[in-house]
Parts: sequence; C-alpha cells; structure tokens
Amino acid sequence: MKHESEVGGRGASDQLGGIVASVYGARIMKDLDLISPEHTILVTGTVQEEDCDGLCWQYIIEEDKIRPEFVVITEPTDGHIYRGHRGRMEIRVEVQGVACHGSAPERGDNAIYKMADIIQEIRGLNDRLHYDPFLGKGTITVSQIFYTSPSRCAVADFCAISLDRRLTQGETHELALDQVRNLPSSQKHGAVVSMYRYERPSWTELVYPTDCYFPTWVIPEDHPAATAMVAAFRGLWGEPKVDKWTFSTNGVSIMGRYGIPCIGLGPGKEAEAHAPNEKTWKEDLVRCAAVYAALPGLYGK
Repeated sequence: MKHESEVGGRGASDQLGGIVASVYGARIMKDLDLISPEHTILVTGTVQEEDCDGLCWQYIIEEDKIRPEFVVITEPTDGHIYRGHRGRMEIRVEVQGVACHGSAPERGDNAIYKMADIIQEIRGLNDRLHYDPFLGKGTITVSQIFYTSPSRCAVADFCAISLDRRLTQGETHELALDQVRNLPSSQKHGAVVSMYRYERPSWTELVYPTDCYFPTWVIPEDHPAATAMVAAFRGLWGEPKVDKWTFSTNGVSIMGRYGIPCIGLGPGKEAEAHAPNEKTWKEDLVRCAAVYAALPGLYGK
C-alpha cells in the first residue's frame, strides 16, 4: 500500500526527505565510526532557498566563515547523481507611456502596446538562446506583468514585466541583460532593463540583500567528490546514472559564486517538487542515507 512505501505532504520531496536522509546518514557515520579524525561533517538546514537560491550559503560563507571542502546537495534527484544545473536570474523590463481618455486612445501613448511588442520579441529570443550539450538550452519567459493607468477607461501610462531567465553553460547575467536591451522593440520604446535585487527579511527579520543572479555550475565527472559519490552508490546499489537538475539549488552560491565543489543525490523525484500531491519514497530515504554514510571514506581514494 502507498502509505507503507511513501511519505506524503507539503515539502515531502522538496526538501524534507533530503534533510531527514542526511541527518540519518551522518548518524550512521558516527555510529559506525566512519569519520576520520581530520574530517568534520556538517548537516545544514537552510532557509529562503525557494525565494533566493543560495542566499543562506552566502551568509554561511561570508558571515559564519564556514567554507567546506565539498558539499552534497540533497534536493530530489530521481535516484540518480546530479553534477550541476543551469543558473538563473530575474529581470525587470519597464516602459513609459502617456495616459489619455480611453474614448480617444490616439491622444495618448499606450505603454501596454509597447510592452506587447517587446514580449513578442522575447518569445522569439527564447528560441535563439545558446544550447549546451550537458545542461541544455538557456531559456527566457515572461513570468509577471504590471501596469498603471488612471482608470479602466484610460490608456495605460506604464507597463513592466518580470522575466525568468535560465542560464546555460557559457551565459552570464551581463549577456542576458544585453540580449533584452538590444531587442529592436526595447530600443524603439526606450525600455529600461534591470536585474531584481532580493531584500526580503528572513524569519529572524534579518535582511541580507543580494542581486537576483544565480550562476550556472557543473562539477567535472572526474572530480574527487563526484567519483566518490559514484563509487559509494555503485558499491551499495549498482551503477548510477549521472545527470543534472532542471531546476535550481543552493549550488548556485556554493559552487556558482564561491567555487566550492558540489555533488547531488537526494530522495524523491524532481517532478514531485512543489506538486499538489508531493511525496517521497521510504526506500529512497534509506538508499540516500546509506550512500551519504559511505561517501567520506571513499573521498580522495
């Protein structure tokens, strides 16, 4: 029966399963004396990752002065080992218009019409973005739209959109901003293109501002952290598939900003994250905890 093999509920896949498996993995290491004297194992439970990937790790590294040799990310991986993912950024585009009475729209300058031109060119830009053989293609899409108008019977005098931009290997935030700025309609309508900045308080009310840019990262297949994870998995459960996430994780800061190697293995399926019937599998929790426990002893061998 499902209740005997699955754990359901909000966050079961993203990311409660990962924290449970990692805590148990660390306990197994301790109980079986698998931690060498020169190593320290830390399990982190971090906040605000959904809103601002990696912000928590910016704080850990910059303020707590903790810089690990490598990090295991326990986001769901469909039973595979993941060694990277695309980065992302949040872009805002603004255009100005001139309001007038809706009965004579020719007297004004409709900001929504201007933005409609830009949106169509953004749709076309998505089809032309760079493709990477491992991470796949960069993408861009409109995620929000805003406007101001004196009333429902007036021409809009302002319009803005938010863009979700996924960055593949070789793409930077400067490149992504320039691509939108250089669109013919952006030039024609005097669009202002900028990057959002995250300044929301945490549960402690701390505000730790950062640009909404989350860099791409990929760890080489032959990196010691990657080969140790593969060896640990192989020794317990057979040959793993090595792949990448579609979504984003704290690795954007850990490796993307700071160059600290990351490797991914987590219980649950990526597609279950944020789903209305979110769940994870008890077998995955056991498998991942066992691999985590075996990993330190194989690292560097």
